[in-house]
Order: sequence, then C-alpha cells, then structure tokens
Amino acid sequence: MKETRRPREHAIPGTIADVYRVLRALRGPQGWWPGETPFEVAVGAVLTQNTAWTNVERAIANLKAAGVLEARTLLDLPPDRLAELLRPSGCFNVKARRLRALVQVLVDRADGDPSRLPTDDPGRLREDLLAIPGVGRETADSILLYAVGVPVFVIDAYTRRLFGRLGLLDPGADYDALRAAFETALPRQPDLFNDFHAQIVAHAKHTCRPRPLCPACPFADWCPTARAGGGS
Repeated sequence: MKETRRPREHAIPGTIADVYRVLRALRGPQGWWPGETPFEVAVGAVLTQNTAWTNVERAIANLKAAGVLEARTLLDLPPDRLAELLRPSGCFNVKARRLRALVQVLVDRADGDPSRLPTDDPGRLREDLLAIPGVGRETADSILLYAVGVPVFVIDAYTRRLFGRLGLLDPGADYDALRAAFETALPRQPDLFNDFHAQIVAHAKHTCRPRPLCPACPFADWCPTARAGGGS
C-alpha cells in the first residue's frame, strides 16, 4: 500500500514520545487489538506466535464456527480436535497445548475471563503468566495490555526495527530493558500503550519494512538509516 508523502514539519523526534505524536498525526487512532472479547484477545496472543495475523483470524474463525470460543467449552474439546481447529495458525499441536494451559489458568483464576484477573500486583500477575508453558514475555504482555488492561508496553520485532533504525534504542537490547524505556518515557496509560504499539505495527508493515520505503516516511529527513541510503 503506497502512502502519501507527508509534510515533515515537527517530524524530527528527539524522544520516544515524539515518535508517537508523529505516527498518531499520520494515521490517527488505530483501535487495536483485534478481538471481540478479552478471551478472544488472549487466544489471539497465543496463536499469533510465529505466524501472520491472517492465519490467526482463520483459526479463530474455526473456533467460532465450532462454537468453542469460550474457556470451559474449549477445555472440554479433545486435544486433537482443538489442534485441528487451530491448524491455520501453524504449529497447531504445540499451540493447542499452550492454549489449553493458558485457558486452564484463566478458568482457575478468573472464571475464564482475562479481564477478571486480579491486577493489584501486576508484576506478580506477569510472573504467573510467564510460568505458563509457551507464554513468553511478548505474549504475556500482550495479554496484560490488551485483554486485562494493565499498562505494560509490548515489545516486538517491529518495535526493534523502527527504533533501531531511528537510532533511539538499541534493537538488540533485552526485552525488559526496551519495555522499561517505553514505560519510563510515557504516561502509564493502557490506551496510550495500546495505540502506540498499534502505530508502530502499522508503520513497520506499510513503510519501515525489512526493505524500507523511506521516501514515504515522515522521519526520512532525519532517520540515520534513511540518510545512509537504507530505503528504496
């Protein structure tokens, strides 16, 4: 998708917050993450590991068509049947086991509804999610932010790519160090973290691609990567 080249006044970001202001002005609010309920969001966070979101959508559509996109109903499914429904998401046997493990915790602790998980100690809740087999830091933080509403910033490959190219962060830094950089630089507001992450994803997909489209980027006159001839 070709983007219109935008005026670059005020597009030289000195801080993480500046990047958000520029991206928000470029595209407006994103209304993300895709999902009709907190439970669906949590399911999507597991299924999106190592696959495109379009494949996740197909797997979730299978769950909906089978009438099992609900915690206790999903747990009642035979494991091989659940795996078959998840086939479009790839690694479906592994994801079926991971999803069942997560859903069991949600049933035990929140009657199957992530939005009912206790948030009085977010650090402890994050550790509890990380203890679930197959739930890594990005997956846990996606569940916390998008399904539970805890203000944690989600770090993904798009974030590393964009902020590494802009020279604002070390793309090879540890996940939690990068997360702390965003959470320190911004007001701790779930809606802000939600939209900022969505803005990063959109910009990385449409413009700051693996082979970047620098002429269409609002940061091109300043970005070290663009100025070094890194784009097309």
